[in-house]
Amino acid sequence: MESQQLQAIIEGALMAAGEPLSLKRLEVLFEEDQAPSRDELRQALEAISLACTDRGFELKEVASGWRLQVREDLAPWVNRLWDEKPQKYSRALLETLALIAYRQPITRGDIEEIRGVAVSSHIIKTLTEREWVKVVGQRDVPGRPSLYATTRQFLDYFNIKSLDELPTLSEIRDLDELNASLDLGEAAPAPDGAEQAEPESTDSAPEDVALESTQSEEEGLEPTRERDELAGGDSADEPEGKSYAEPDDDAAVPAEDGDTPYQPKAFSAEQTEPDA
Repeated sequence: MESQQLQAIIEGALMAAGEPLSLKRLEVLFEEDQAPSRDELRQALEAISLACTDRGFELKEVASGWRLQVREDLAPWVNRLWDEKPQKYSRALLETLALIAYRQPITRGDIEEIRGVAVSSHIIKTLTEREWVKVVGQRDVPGRPSLYATTRQFLDYFNIKSLDELPTLSEIRDLDELNASLDLGEAAPAPDGAEQAEPESTDSAPEDVALESTQSEEEGLEPTRERDELAGGDSADEPEGKSYAEPDDDAAVPAEDGDTPYQPKAFSAEQTEPDA
């Protein structure tokens, strides 16, 4: 098969799919006796990427494969095609997601200790429903709290191929700057003594409350209890030196193209330590 024809087939498939396509999915486009090798597929993808130079769209490789997408710098004009405003996420949700991304695997109790407030169950529900985070195991401490990590869909949504492409914490001066860089809109201001929950749902979900505030209605969590009293549920913290339980069998998302599967990883203390 000629290279120009191969490029045209791949380009047409990427435009029609509406989602990233891995090498394995591209291979099924061809009959067995006409199937190109993976090297030929990669060469065709590179040629398509070069052909997109100075065009209004680009070929981007993300965690799930390759996709054609509008260039980011054209968003101010292209977004006018839709009447609805971009979804805005609360500061509490973004902080929770950032902690999971940078310190995974992490428990709900860990997040509460770092942020200093109780984590709304609505925030965890929103992140899991969007398939940005998932439970990958339980920590081997009393109560066996769930360990959360990011997913392949998280990487796809934020337009990155791996966690290594996340900016270092030293590059992030504050959450508002991160919010702007991701084009998620400004974080809505929170009332005194409370933090705003994810606005997406119409349910009256509990907000994040300060640890000195009243008891959480949904979780029965006593925010003022000391860490050694938190011994059950997802909000339980572990004594230092304890090891993780083995992750669930479905913790790693299998890679469709036969490459190394996506596996959430923990960052080192040096990488995750915020600036003083």
